[in-house]
Amino acid sequence: AVAGARSSVSQQLSTWGLEDLDFTAELVVSELVTNAIRYGRPPIQLRLIHDRALLCEVSDASTTTPHQRRARTYDEGGRGLLLVAQLTERWGTRHARHGKTVWAEVNESADFPTFAPV
Repeated sequence: AVAGARSSVSQQLSTWGLEDLDFTAELVVSELVTNAIRYGRPPIQLRLIHDRALLCEVSDASTTTPHQRRARTYDEGGRGLLLVAQLTERWGTRHARHGKTVWAEVNESADFPTFAPV
């Protein structure tokens, strides 16, 4: 499902002429869809909106709000929303009657962040 979502994002960005956002948008969508699969409930929906920026939305039927965690060095999980926060202008959650939508805004000037070596 995650690979299919990445492929859909890549196709849509190509249609819109936004290939320069492809890597970042695919990574953000991968993290949001993975979280919806792991912690949410079906149905899961992906929506991309191109206006002043690229808005990536993933909806599911769970009302549980995602929280950014601080993963320890040897933790295998817990870094997804940290990556989303680093790669996007902003992100958040909207609640609805039957679930929630987690959204992230990717600006066309978005750059992959550089991390200092540890």
